[in-house]
Amino acid sequence: MYEQIKNEIKQEYYLQNFPNDGQRFVAWYLRNIHLRDLNETKDDVTDGPDDKQIDAIYIDDDNNIIYVLQGKFIGSSSVDAEPLREVLSSWVQMRDLVKLQEVGNAKLKRKLSEVSKAMDDDYSVEFELITTSQLTKSAHDDLATFQKELAEISDNEDFNAGINLVDSEELKRRYDLALEKENPSIKYDLDLTKCKFLSENVSNTKIVIAAIPLSECINIPGIKDGTLFQKNVRQSLGLNTVNKGIRNTIYSDKHRDFFFFHNGITAICSKMDIEGNLLKLKGLSVVNGCQSLNTILSCSEKVKTLEDTYVLFRFYEIPQRERADRISINTNSQSAVKARDLRSNDKRVLNLKKLYEQRYSNGYFITKRGEFAPAEKNKEFVIDLSDLGKYLIAWHSQRPNISYSENKIFDKYFEQLFKREYKPENAQALNFWMQRILKVWDISNPLGLNETLLAMKAYAPYHHLYAVSMCFAISNNITDRVPSPNTSYERGNSSNMIDEIIKIAGMSINMALEAAANETQPQNKIFSPQNWIKTKTCLTGINFAIRNYFNMLPMIQGGKEVSERLKMALHLDVVDFEYRWEAD
Repeated sequence: MYEQIKNEIKQEYYLQNFPNDGQRFVAWYLRNIHLRDLNETKDDVTDGPDDKQIDAIYIDDDNNIIYVLQGKFIGSSSVDAEPLREVLSSWVQMRDLVKLQEVGNAKLKRKLSEVSKAMDDDYSVEFELITTSQLTKSAHDDLATFQKELAEISDNEDFNAGINLVDSEELKRRYDLALEKENPSIKYDLDLTKCKFLSENVSNTKIVIAAIPLSECINIPGIKDGTLFQKNVRQSLGLNTVNKGIRNTIYSDKHRDFFFFHNGITAICSKMDIEGNLLKLKGLSVVNGCQSLNTILSCSEKVKTLEDTYVLFRFYEIPQRERADRISINTNSQSAVKARDLRSNDKRVLNLKKLYEQRYSNGYFITKRGEFAPAEKNKEFVIDLSDLGKYLIAWHSQRPNISYSENKIFDKYFEQLFKREYKPENAQALNFWMQRILKVWDISNPLGLNETLLAMKAYAPYHHLYAVSMCFAISNNITDRVPSPNTSYERGNSSNMIDEIIKIAGMSINMALEAAANETQPQNKIFSPQNWIKTKTCLTGINFAIRNYFNMLPMIQGGKEVSERLKMALHLDVVDFEYRWEAD
């Protein structure tokens, strides 16, 4: 991997944007393993003078995780304890963000303000030590000690954190999995000599029931990047109460009772065979046990030392996709699954799916995590429940600053967003608007958006959707209500002004951001675009920018004609507006 990465970071992007191989290595990891885009990667990297051993910070809003990265790009075969000790001791400073922000560099200070907001929303912290070599024994001992300290800190303080080593072997495995991220198919050979197992056939289905050592669990690929849990109704929920109990058992003198304390892990695969001492698994996916495996991995160094400590695994050979989905849902229903994970079965969602697919026979409404539309369906008429929730809160509640948080949408605001019967035409209109908006958020950047905005692709496009709705509201001077998505799209489309409206909305967000960045900040405060975009303050700035644009347009050469065409394209009747859906 070292030689491969060394060659790949010679690409123009890495050479132009990062001054040394250490930074380029971390950027490569963000691009190739976390699948961050060019602008997001530049924004995530914090390496440099006064980086406090924090090379990058990536906030994953989809899974509520803060990733703190430190890279060691070296060609030697091993890394000793000293550099590891420096990293670990520095990371402890994350417990006191105020103090760390005082001594960190400018990029780190800005990122830490985003971290603070994320931690207020109960995000967990995952430290990742990335190296192109292997740790020495003394370094492994230090890592084990630090994992134990983190466990104790998490129990006694409000700081949910774990640490994972990504060495050369794990780096190669994650890289291979990332290559097939869109459609992962995990193969794994389980050494049965280390296990106690029973192989049977039940209802014409191959099954293997096995007691597997915890130390073997951490070798299963796809745990940290989530590919192992593609069919699960949920991904890792961080270090919640259940997971703390698992970790406490691992570190206690009761670890040999782990098998009896734990309900077991359910895994399905498309093909399963026993050959000699190996259980050969193809298309492996864990449908119940995501939380447990992530917690076990977070204690990897301690787990490696445990003897006679097992967890129950149930392996089923299930090649039928529909049957696999049913197993995933039913095996999770017995435990405390949060409401947002099982909203796909809510009667209002099922009714919306039925209405949508009746209205658009060539379309498909995705309700389950990991579900894909049939190949024969028109991609332009495929809509995801999660995306629709984000569109609704941006357009109808006029709160795009909440759209990034799937947890809030499907927990706190679900009743407000989905209590009414929603017209399929409006759902598809929002889908159309967003498809057209995302076309200007690609790498070519046709609107010339600020680079900082492009780095916020996880948040800002929902503000773009909001700004589109406000173009109609402000133009018609009806700002206390919200325009119909379907009527507004039809009006813009029939007048061939969709692209112009999207351009105005995008430029307005750009102007609002630049105006906010130029405002004087309170003493010791750093302006954070990522925090600004998550506040209601930014909405006032966007509205002001839209008004300014409309007022200035007639004064520009040729702008009078464009202004008249815009008025006609944006004109709606009063009946085409409804009151905002409350969301705060």
